[in-house]
Amino acid sequence: MNNISKVFKSFPKTFWVANTIELFERWAWYGFFMLFANYLTKSSDLGGLEFSQTEKGMIMGIGTGILYFLPIITGSIADKYGYKKVLYIAFTVYTSAFIFLPMFHSFTGVFIMYLYLALGAALFKPIISATVAKTTNDDNASIGFGIFYMMVNLGAFFGPMVTLLFKNSSYETVFHISAGIIALNFILLFFYKEPGNRVKSNGTLADSLGKVFKNIGLVLTDFRFVIFLIIVAGFWTMYNQLFFTLPVFIEQWVDTSELYRFFSDNIPFIATNYSHGNEMDSEFITNLDALFIIAFQIVVSALVMRWKPVGTMVTGFIVSSIGMALTLLTQDVMFTIAAIFIFALGEMTASPKITEYIGRIAPPDKKALYMGYSFIPVFLGNVFAGFISGNVYQTMSDKHTLAVRSMAEKGISLSEGLTHHQYFVQAAEKLNMTPGEFTNFLWNQYHPSNIWMVIFAIGIIAASMLAIYNKFILKKTDY
Repeated sequence: MNNISKVFKSFPKTFWVANTIELFERWAWYGFFMLFANYLTKSSDLGGLEFSQTEKGMIMGIGTGILYFLPIITGSIADKYGYKKVLYIAFTVYTSAFIFLPMFHSFTGVFIMYLYLALGAALFKPIISATVAKTTNDDNASIGFGIFYMMVNLGAFFGPMVTLLFKNSSYETVFHISAGIIALNFILLFFYKEPGNRVKSNGTLADSLGKVFKNIGLVLTDFRFVIFLIIVAGFWTMYNQLFFTLPVFIEQWVDTSELYRFFSDNIPFIATNYSHGNEMDSEFITNLDALFIIAFQIVVSALVMRWKPVGTMVTGFIVSSIGMALTLLTQDVMFTIAAIFIFALGEMTASPKITEYIGRIAPPDKKALYMGYSFIPVFLGNVFAGFISGNVYQTMSDKHTLAVRSMAEKGISLSEGLTHHQYFVQAAEKLNMTPGEFTNFLWNQYHPSNIWMVIFAIGIIAASMLAIYNKFILKKTDY
């Protein structure tokens, strides 16, 4: 206990300030992001923008992908002009983006504003992780980054839990809450000091950016590394369905009334604040993933600590693929929750080992360079995930699309200018069904759950390719 206390006291004040800033940033980000897919696609009379799944996939996939690509550039900007100055800019962009985004309702307007929001996040992202790295040493880095990732997961869990309390007021309130949480970081910046060992960039900004792109070219000439990054992009493609697809799928297809009755009888506060009608909010259910990680990450990390990275990643890829696929298999909410837990176990197993593996396969004189470009599979995974949750989901599983298809096949025409919700209700009436009966009819007629096979295939192919890569391309046995 004394040793742990000694380690905690070894961290400078800036370390704790940076971690608190990270907590609020993740709180604000996930507070809106977990709700974003449904906001974009939900019927306009229910507060959504009524975009197609394809449009949603483009916004979330391309926009979030760019967010993870830009840090190689924004990191150079921070090195050139100073962390604190760039953080002020980042939070200004962030706060204004959250305020402006709900003012736009066209696809183009929302897309542009989301890219603006992504810019704020990209300016922020490399600075705090660099601050944590520079305020820790060989003796306390393991605990230091453990604290950092704990802050990430706490923010990821509590963000949606807070914003969901206000979702029924308006989605605009959700964005304004995120803006307020981000704005708290302006106060914390008064206590933030530049890390004493920050290496200032010499030369012009153009010189720094030129070096960045030169390094990208250098990394891309390493065939083995590029292959690895593409394989890992498969994992992130599957993983991102947690945010891109699952909230929409639960909202459209899963019967959550059983869970609502449980909370109504036992924990009325949850039933009252995280539901609509007699159904639980889909984002509340999806957010259980973050709760599982908070509860079990240390246990899982301890179990796999001595496992070889590649074996651990392959196992994690397979387990998380099974879990994510199963979340899209049935209309039974308890089955969905169990599947989310399986997915979380795979995520906790695989995700931490990816960075460790990159560190091991990188040439000794290029470890820092390779670690800096570990964002590439996350960037690719978001872009690919956008396509799966967009075009593929639109064709195979989107409830409104299937309802329109059903009416066309039966030669039934409905009134013009209906919202998605009104269209569904009127279509059900035409067939002398309740909305619930029409949902079950579409489920049995078109099998929207078949998208599970697409998600499962992506994850299993990534796991298989990683095993093949390790055996025949890397040709190492100690990984």
